[in-house]
Amino acid sequence: MTRWLAAAALVALPGSAGAQVLSCALPDMIAAPRPDGPSASQPARRLPIASYTLAVTWSPQYCRDHGDDRDARFQCGSANRFAFVLHGLWPDGEGKTWPQYCRATPILRAAVLRRHLCATPSAQLLQHEWAKHGTCMAGYSPERYFSQSNAMYGRLRFPDMAALSHRPLTAGALAGAVALANPGIRADMMRVTATREGWLDELWLCVDKAFRYTRCPAHQGGMRPGAPLRIWRG
Repeated sequence: MTRWLAAAALVALPGSAGAQVLSCALPDMIAAPRPDGPSASQPARRLPIASYTLAVTWSPQYCRDHGDDRDARFQCGSANRFAFVLHGLWPDGEGKTWPQYCRATPILRAAVLRRHLCATPSAQLLQHEWAKHGTCMAGYSPERYFSQSNAMYGRLRFPDMAALSHRPLTAGALAGAVALANPGIRADMMRVTATREGWLDELWLCVDKAFRYTRCPAHQGGMRPGAPLRIWRG
């Protein structure tokens, strides 16, 4: 029987909401993802970890751009509805280069996929995140890696995105609104990314080695605070 997860805890602060799931129906069967590993353009790199980035994706924009992709069917098809979804937890290096694909890994177990699919709504993306990023975290299993990232993602709160989408907005104003909804997180602890046309794509939150939010390094990129930003609502 199909199992539904409702957004029972969406409202946590006045004017703010949980990250995350508006509605998510887990199918009876989840197709196994394809193997994911290093390539000529994405080689294995074993480097010390200096910090982390927690990346969340604005799902309406993702589905606008990728809704017809095979791996996007669960996220963008049927009755599933998402706001911000968890892209992943990425180890960062001491400079501009980060570790990736640190060891070979088998296909994720179905139980792991089922447990985390409503946070990261693509079995293939879950496989990719573990293979590329999680394998570089010493002592971590897939269960521990996804539990860590899901716990951080689940604590995030967001402003009223529908209201923000109807008013003039900058990247800095969105970062400030997200910071206001999350005590202990400042606007300079996140980066806003957008499509070439200026539509919100992702938020990257900067985290130290103890998983405490910290100021983002200058080289992390993202939009200038004063850059105009639009939010696609679908």
